[in-house]
Amino acid sequence: MRIVRYLLQHKVALLVVFALLVVQAACDLALPTYTSDIVDVGIQQGGVEDVAPAALTAESYEAIACMLPTADEETFRASYDWDAESGCYQLNAHGYDQRTQLNSMMALPLVVLHTEGLTGDFSVSDLTAAYQAGLISKDQILAGLDTVRANMGDASDALLQQQGISAAKAEYAATGTDTNALQMDYLLRTGGIMLGMAALSMLVSVLIGFVASRTGTRIGQTLREKLFTQVLSFSDAEINSFSAASLITRGTNDIQLIQMICIMLQRMVLYAPIVGIGGVVLVAQRTLSLWWIVALAVVAVIIVVVVLFAVTMPKFKIVQKLIDKVNLVAREMLTGMPVVRAFGREAYEENRFEGANFQLMRTQLFTNRAMAFMMPAMTLIMNLTSVLIVWVGGHFVDAGTLQTGDLIALITYSMMIVMSFLTIGMVAIMLPRASVAAARVDEVIACEPSIVDPAGAGAGDDATSGATITFDDVSFRYDDTSDYVLEHVSFTAEAGQTCAIIGPTGSGKSTIVKLIERFHDVSEGRVLLDGTDVRDMPQHALRAQLGYVPQKAFLFEGTVESNVDYGGNTSEERRNLALEVSQSAGFVAEKEDGLHSEISQGGTNVSGGQRQRLAIARALATDARAYLFDDSFSALDYKTDVLLRQGLSTRLVGRTVLIVAQRIATIMHADNIVVLDEGRVVGQGTHAQLLESCEAYREIALSQLSERELFGQQAAAAQPVAPALEGGECHE
Repeated sequence: MRIVRYLLQHKVALLVVFALLVVQAACDLALPTYTSDIVDVGIQQGGVEDVAPAALTAESYEAIACMLPTADEETFRASYDWDAESGCYQLNAHGYDQRTQLNSMMALPLVVLHTEGLTGDFSVSDLTAAYQAGLISKDQILAGLDTVRANMGDASDALLQQQGISAAKAEYAATGTDTNALQMDYLLRTGGIMLGMAALSMLVSVLIGFVASRTGTRIGQTLREKLFTQVLSFSDAEINSFSAASLITRGTNDIQLIQMICIMLQRMVLYAPIVGIGGVVLVAQRTLSLWWIVALAVVAVIIVVVVLFAVTMPKFKIVQKLIDKVNLVAREMLTGMPVVRAFGREAYEENRFEGANFQLMRTQLFTNRAMAFMMPAMTLIMNLTSVLIVWVGGHFVDAGTLQTGDLIALITYSMMIVMSFLTIGMVAIMLPRASVAAARVDEVIACEPSIVDPAGAGAGDDATSGATITFDDVSFRYDDTSDYVLEHVSFTAEAGQTCAIIGPTGSGKSTIVKLIERFHDVSEGRVLLDGTDVRDMPQHALRAQLGYVPQKAFLFEGTVESNVDYGGNTSEERRNLALEVSQSAGFVAEKEDGLHSEISQGGTNVSGGQRQRLAIARALATDARAYLFDDSFSALDYKTDVLLRQGLSTRLVGRTVLIVAQRIATIMHADNIVVLDEGRVVGQGTHAQLLESCEAYREIALSQLSERELFGQQAAAAQPVAPALEGGECHE
C-alpha cells in the first residue's frame, strides 16, 4: 500500500514510535491490574498480599511446623528467624525469596490454625503439644490435614489461598502488627504506582503525538515538494490532462488526507494490536473460563467493520473526484466573475455550483451516516460484553474461584481489546479514501512529462548575438486523435531581424511561439535554433535564450520590481531599460512607491495595458537572444504601440524579435511577415510584397487600414482592389 510505503521512508521515527507505544501500552495494561489489587488486596484482604506472614508468634510457628511434611518443614524453619526484640519469628531474606512456595505450603496449616472446629474436639495447641511429646506422629497429623481438606468440600486452591490470606491477617493481629497501618500503607503504595503509571503514559502519549505528527507532516511536505516539482516539469498537455483544479485538489486536500492518515496509523493502528494482544494475554492469565466472551465481542466488531467497509468503500472512491468537480466549478466561477456579472448569470452559476455541491454533500452524508452507525454499534457490543462478563463472572465469584477485583480487571481488559479492534476498524474504513488520495498524488508524480531533456544534453549556446529560428516543414497536433493545428509550416526568422506572424483567429499563431519555447513538441518536422533542433537542447538552456511574453499577460503577487526582475540576475541598468522600452517607466514613476509598488496576484490592481507593458518589461529585462511576443500589444493604444516598436528597433539592435499580432500597424515594418490561414503558411515577405501577392494579407490589411494609409494618396486612386487569387494561394 502506498501509505505504508510513505511511512517506511521514515523507519527511525517508526521504531521510536513503536518503542514508545510499547511503553504506553505497558502502562495502560498495568492500571487494571493495580485496580484489581486495590479492590482484592487493599480492601478485601486488608493490605495483606501473601499467605506467608512476615511475622509469626512462637505458638503459630511451632504449630505450622508440625503440620508440614518434613521437606517443607525444613524450608519453613529456614525461612523464619527468632527476633527477641519483637518476641516473634520474622521472615528472613531466604524466606522472602521462597515466599511463593511458602504461600502454597502454609495455606492449609494457617487456615486450620485460625479456624475453629476444623480439628474436631482438639485445639491446635493440644495437637502441637501431643506432637512434641511424641504422642502423635507427623504422618498422623498429615492424615488429619487430608481429612480436613476433604471436609472443606469442593473448595479450590484459589479459595484456600483466599482463606489463607484471612488467616494471615489474623496472625498479623496476633503478633501485634497494626493492620490498619498495613492496609493504608498498601493502598498508598499501590495508588502511588498507579499515579506514576498514568503520568508516564501521559508523557509517552505526548511524545508519540509529537513524533507521529512530525513524521506525518514531513511526509506531507515531501509529497507537496515532489508534486510541485513534477508539475513544474509538465508541458501544457499534462496540465490540461489533469486540469488545474484537480492538481490543486491533489496538492492540498489529497495530501492533507494522506498526512492525517499517516499520523493516525502511527498513533492508533500501531497501538491497537499491542494493547489487544497484551489484553488477551492478561485475560488468559487471570481466567481462561471467560475467554469466549472476549472472542465473541471481537468477532462481532469484525463483522460490523467488514459490513461498513463493503458499504462505504465505493462511495469513498468517488468523493475525491467530486471535490475536484466542486473546485473546478468554484475556480471557474471566481476567475470569470466579471463575465458572470456582466451577463447576469449569477443564478445559473449558483445552480451549477449547487449541483456539484449537492452531489458531494449527498455522497459525504452517506459515508458520515455509515460512520455514525459504527459508534452506537460498538457501544452496544461493549455494553453487552460487560453485562455478559458480570453475569457469568458473578457465578465464579460466588463459587470463590474468582475475586471481585479480577472481575473488574477482566471487564476493563475486554473493553480495551474491543476498543483496539474498533480503532483498527475505524481507520480501515478511512483507508480507502486515503488510498484513493495517495493514488491520485502518485499518478501526478509518476506521470512522465512529454517534454524532456535529451540524454547527455549540454549547457547550450552562450552566444550573445541574435538567434536564427527556423521552422522546417513543421506539423503539429495536440494528440493522435485531434486534427492538425499546423501543417507543413516552413519559415525562418533571421538573427537580428524582426519576424511577424499574422493570420485569422485560430490559424495557429500562438502555437508557433509555444513550439519555439518547447511548451509542446512538434508532431512532424523540426524547429531549429541556430541550426540545432530545440528537442536536442536542455529546456533551461533553450528558454534562457528566449524572452517570452504570453498572450495573456500574467503578473505575480509582489512588487513592480520583483515582477520585472522575475527572470533573475537583472541589473538596475537593464531593468530601467526594460521599463523604458516597454513604455512602463512613466506610470511606474507616478506610483507612490515606484518600483516597490504592490502588485496583486494576477496583476488585478493594474489596468490591462499596464499589466501587458510590465509583462513585456519582464521579458526585456532578460538577456535573451530572441524575444517572442505572442499578441502582446493588443491592450496598447496606437501611440504606445508605436513608441514600443520604435524602442524595440532602436534599443534591441542585433536581437531577434518574433511578433504574433492581429494589427497590421504593429507588424507592417517587420523584415519578414508570415501569413497563416488554417494552420498553413499562405504568404511570406515584407508588407509591400504581401500587399501585392497575398490576398489573405490584403484582406486583413484593408479591414484595418484605408487604401490611402496602405498605398499612399496617389497610388490609392489608381490601385484597384485585387481579386482573390485562384485557389486561395498567395506567393511572395
